[in-house]
Amino acid sequence: MKEWYLEYEILVNRPGLLGDISSLLGMLRVNIVTINGVDQGRRGMLLRAESDVALKRFEQIVTTIETISVTKFREPKLRDILAVRHGRYIQRDVDDRKTFRFIRDELGLLVDFMSEIFKQEGHKMVGIRGMPRVGKTESIVAASVSSNKKWIFISSTMIKQTIRTKLTSSEFKENNIYILDGAVTQRAGNEQHAQLVREIVRMPSIKVIEHPDIFVQQTEYSIEDFDYIIELRHHPDEKITYEILEKNNFMAEAGKADPFGDFGF
Repeated sequence: MKEWYLEYEILVNRPGLLGDISSLLGMLRVNIVTINGVDQGRRGMLLRAESDVALKRFEQIVTTIETISVTKFREPKLRDILAVRHGRYIQRDVDDRKTFRFIRDELGLLVDFMSEIFKQEGHKMVGIRGMPRVGKTESIVAASVSSNKKWIFISSTMIKQTIRTKLTSSEFKENNIYILDGAVTQRAGNEQHAQLVREIVRMPSIKVIEHPDIFVQQTEYSIEDFDYIIELRHHPDEKITYEILEKNNFMAEAGKADPFGDFGF
């Protein structure tokens, strides 16, 4: 069975328009898997057919319908599938196409997005930026559960400060999700921990790194090494900065504060 994604803009919203398109698909033996509005005045459909011939015939006919304008007709991408599922597209950076933006009210969409990434096989590095307590770690864990994967913290402040220097043989599995906090790893200054991080990054598995910009400061990796960068904000205009971390690091050096006290999820 062949799957395809159709998206069209409604030019004239007349009664029976959706019924006409559905009837045309039915006559060509093309099934509608999912249908939803994906943007203002736009509708998306996931289609399934036994052959490419039926889909090509449908494309030829649907482009002649004057009341709609076909904007996408292609094999479905991850963003297409999630747009139909949730009724809106994930925001993507215009200049950096691997950067995706979410706000806290969209945690369900974010978890679904990361879950689909986690289901992929092989090496993937995912960076997630965000201010304290916006939901970074809880989203990663929820996506791991959704994708039926085991998650392992290499460095974290989720419950208490975690800095792993070794793993058991059962924890070294390509199917696991490895979670690192770039701020904790940078601050650790522990060569055993650094060696474990290098070993984990080389594995053909999923690695999720919170605060990737801090992570790359004192490692041999760069932002270009990441396959996805996710930005999570409390609201669309929130600025993601590291001033709180820098302040806590300064106070920690003076022996006055826990450097990670304000950087829970």
